[in-house]
Amino acid sequence: MITCIRRRALSVLALVAVASPVPAAMAEARPAPISESEVRSHIAVLASDEFEGRAPGTAGETRTLDYLAKTWASYGLVSGTNDTTRPWFQPVPLVERKPYGQAVSAVARGKALALKEDGVVLAGRNPTDRVTGEPVFVGFGVKADGTLNADVQGRVVLMLSAEPKFAGAAKLPNLRDRQKMLADAGAAAVLITAPEGASWGALRAQLANGSMRLASDDKGAKIGGVLRGDVTQALMRAARLSPDDAIASAQDAAFAPITLPVTLDLATSTQVRAFASHNVIGKLPGARPGSGAVIVLGHWDHFGICRSEEAEDRICNGAVDNASGMAVLLTVAERLARSAGAGAPLDRDVYFMGTTAEERGLLGAYHFADNPVVPLDQILVALNIDTVAIAPKGAPVALVGRGENGLDEIVDQVAIAAGRTVDSDTEANAFIRRQDGWALAAKGVKSIMAGGSFADMALLQAFLTTVYHQPDDELTDATPLGGAADDANLHVDLVRHFADEAKYNPAPTGD
Repeated sequence: MITCIRRRALSVLALVAVASPVPAAMAEARPAPISESEVRSHIAVLASDEFEGRAPGTAGETRTLDYLAKTWASYGLVSGTNDTTRPWFQPVPLVERKPYGQAVSAVARGKALALKEDGVVLAGRNPTDRVTGEPVFVGFGVKADGTLNADVQGRVVLMLSAEPKFAGAAKLPNLRDRQKMLADAGAAAVLITAPEGASWGALRAQLANGSMRLASDDKGAKIGGVLRGDVTQALMRAARLSPDDAIASAQDAAFAPITLPVTLDLATSTQVRAFASHNVIGKLPGARPGSGAVIVLGHWDHFGICRSEEAEDRICNGAVDNASGMAVLLTVAERLARSAGAGAPLDRDVYFMGTTAEERGLLGAYHFADNPVVPLDQILVALNIDTVAIAPKGAPVALVGRGENGLDEIVDQVAIAAGRTVDSDTEANAFIRRQDGWALAAKGVKSIMAGGSFADMALLQAFLTTVYHQPDDELTDATPLGGAADDANLHVDLVRHFADEAKYNPAPTGD
């Protein structure tokens, strides 16, 4: 029987004492490989119940930031921020909204239309909001050129959550961007269909935890919502439309939006809270200031106390997603700092960053991209680490971002030199916009996510369709950490390569 490891976290002071730097005279320029036990020890702390699931703006955030900063400091890193009053931490102003009441009714051709209340999840922008109107079905919401396909001013909009794919079209806006575009165009309510294959119960529980936005980008329709499949079908059929035909027609670039002859009455009650969360940033200074920088990042946040008081297990601990990634950041920093202390410093500065609110839309990464602590044109590469405790030891190395930025050959060579095989297909690119590196890539920073977890899609999907974002994402005796240790050692080698002027000296941006 698998037993969950629910250790109380070590006190930070005790940890720092244990993890104190190795004297330079005793340190090795090339320390021993990172072990599974080292990775496990950090996951055990970060995914413990004491850290309460690491939700932004909670006591769990405070404990997490304290642990990360003090551990990095114990290795010899310095603050990577420019704030002398509170070093290590970059404030990220956020606005959180949690729904606590909703009402939905519909009338079609003068008769009440029965919609199952549990098949609709709404969230309002203000403490109380109400919108009434006939919904317009906009398909994917955009035309093949990426612009909106309808005038939505003051309208209730129904949109497909799937990503648009029109023949011959370039990359189109993702769901998040399409929702923002509709809100910016004046939509009063934006309702989307539940993602295909998603567990409605899990999705509903996640949405009940609320949403977050950057305070600097706090825009949105008065009401947003998600509809279960049967509710979407009921609305379509009320308009005498075949749901399958309507969805199929939306995939045609010539699709024309359809107004549904149904009057929807939507009302919401919402708790609105403005607060500051934080990115935590450490720096390993290089020997050649001005030669550029490498950034290694991963998100520290998860969903916190994510279930009601009646639930047996209320905490979404996020062991794999992403305490495992933060464990890799910590162990990689320790190895590189130990080498530097032994007289083998890297040429370039290396920044280690734990981002906040990734689970809420890459918010910490987007904030950093807009407010970098080092100019973005000086960041030569960003290495994102997320959800690594999935693959077994010896798994091939896949790339999220393969073919996107000219780094494939370098990463493949470093991986092969480390004894790893390479997964050269582009399947993993399906996740390119779902990870923090995307926020930096969108600003022109070369960003990749390399590792074994994205080499086996069946294995990854097994995680994504079971314990992902659930209280069951916990550290157990069966959690595979061989691949995580492999990926930690791979990132030691990748940082060494990219931080070495002789090995990596790309042309300046714009050349």
